[in-house]
Amino acid sequence: MARTAFAVSVVMVGLFAPATNAGAATADPDWPCVQRKVPQLSLGQVWNGPDLPPSAKDWSDDASVSALVEDVAARRLPLADAQKKIRDFAASLPAEQLAPKMAMVVQGMFDHMDAERSHVIAGIARYAHRQLEMAADLRKQASDVDALRAKPGADPDEVERRTDQLNFATRIFTERAQSLTYVCDVPNIIEQRLYQLAKTVSETLAAKK
Repeated sequence: MARTAFAVSVVMVGLFAPATNAGAATADPDWPCVQRKVPQLSLGQVWNGPDLPPSAKDWSDDASVSALVEDVAARRLPLADAQKKIRDFAASLPAEQLAPKMAMVVQGMFDHMDAERSHVIAGIARYAHRQLEMAADLRKQASDVDALRAKPGADPDEVERRTDQLNFATRIFTERAQSLTYVCDVPNIIEQRLYQLAKTVSETLAAKK
C-alpha cells in the first residue's frame, strides 16, 4: 500500500477501534459508541417508588405538570435547580393532589426524556453512518493521490493540490469523530438526569408522609 493510503487507513483504524469493541457488546454491530446501546428505557430503571396509576399517563393534559416537565428536562437547567423546581411544585400542591400530580410528573419526565434520548440515539446512528461513508471516500482519495504521485511526469502542483484536499478532508473527518465521542455520552447523561429527578420526586413524597 502506498504511504498516503496507509496513513489514512491508520487514522481510520484508530478512530473506529472503540466502535469495533462496542459492536461486540451490543446487538447492533454498526453502533459507534463504547457505551452500550439501549434504544429505550423502562420506567423501572429510573423509578423505585410505587406503581404509577393509569391517570399519570394524562400528564400532558395538565398545564402545570407539562410546564414543569419541560423545565426540568432541559439539560441547560442545572440539576440542582431542576430538583428545587420539583420540590417547590410539590410544596404548592394541596395534600389531596400531591400523589396524583407527582405521579404525573414522574410519567411526564419519563416520556419526555426517554423520547429525547431515543432521538439522540437515532442521530448518533445517522452521524456514524455518514462517518463510514467519509472514511471510504478518504481511502479512495488517498489511493488516488498515491497513484498520481507514483505516475511518471506527474504535475507537482496537481499532486500538492490533491494532497492538500486530502489533508483537509482527513482533518474534518477527525474532528467529526472526536465530536461523536462526546455525543455518545449524551444518552447516559439524559438517563442519569432522569434517574436523579425521579429520585427527587420519591424523596419529596417520602418527606410528606
